[in-house]
Amino acid sequence: MKVFNNPDVVAKGWYVACPSREIPKAKAKSLTLCGQKIVIFRGEDNQIRALNAYCPHLGTDLGIGKVDGNLIRCFFHHWAFDGDGKCQDIPCQSSIPNKARLQAYMTDEKYGFIWVYPDSKAPFNVAEFDELKGKSLVTSYDQPFERKCHHHICMMNGIDAQHLQTVHKLNIKMDLSLQKNATGNIVDFTLSGEFPNTTPRERLARKLLGDCYEYTMRYADGCVGLLTIMKKVKIIPPLHMIYAYTPLIEGGTRIQPIYVTAKRKGILGYFIARILLLLTKLAYYFLRDEDGKIYDNIQYKPNTILSIDEPLVKYMSYVNQLEPSIWSNNKFSIN
Repeated sequence: MKVFNNPDVVAKGWYVACPSREIPKAKAKSLTLCGQKIVIFRGEDNQIRALNAYCPHLGTDLGIGKVDGNLIRCFFHHWAFDGDGKCQDIPCQSSIPNKARLQAYMTDEKYGFIWVYPDSKAPFNVAEFDELKGKSLVTSYDQPFERKCHHHICMMNGIDAQHLQTVHKLNIKMDLSLQKNATGNIVDFTLSGEFPNTTPRERLARKLLGDCYEYTMRYADGCVGLLTIMKKVKIIPPLHMIYAYTPLIEGGTRIQPIYVTAKRKGILGYFIARILLLLTKLAYYFLRDEDGKIYDNIQYKPNTILSIDEPLVKYMSYVNQLEPSIWSNNKFSIN
């Protein structure tokens, strides 16, 4: 089955649900994610769990129930379910029917958010930046925004070298290198080049940042983009930004921007981290509105491909080898 740009397919991967702070200990919340109604709750052990939201008894939304220890208890008849989706208690009787269970989902907490994987087990956690692995992180984030096209189309923006010149007026010739991980769910596009030296702006950039420029776009599961900019330049260390994409049931996509940097020691380190997050945010805002004009007004049909579009072709091939999830069959039926 074709996965790329297919509104009927939700690929297996990590989808951002909500900020972690929205679900404190012993609280539950139901929400719609990729067309599927789920309930997320935090037990007394501080662990996050996620299940299909509707009780298998008579269909009450478990999000209006209450957390009981590490169980979620339905508001209607007080049936209680564990994090594996199995009913552990029915107050009116001791025996529990075999069908008294719910689909459970793997969860992860990273970058200040709760992430959900559309299966009870996940082969890997939410993707990381190589430069930040094992480090304590400082994060901030913006309000999510929506685009009218499929998220696979939005995600290609970071590797469309041609549009850097036409839309953003960045006259940089970029060379591409590509690397996949062993499981094939992550692909890194690294684009590098040399700053031109013709206009006053280009000469200033060359003087401040150096002769060469490089950035990496890491794609994970066709739904998360990890962008690293300002690589191999002077003055500024690399800046890290995440785009978390969620397909919407009515079409289009919701995009959650997240800014990430390493935590630094002391008061000076605190301010350096905040300055780097601010610079990352400014870089994002510089590009966002111009790109929005494109992705709110596009009907993607790659009929005439140029050699400069090679990264886009490789990205489409990468997405098409991803595995559809169980949410693909339920996308237009919230149950």
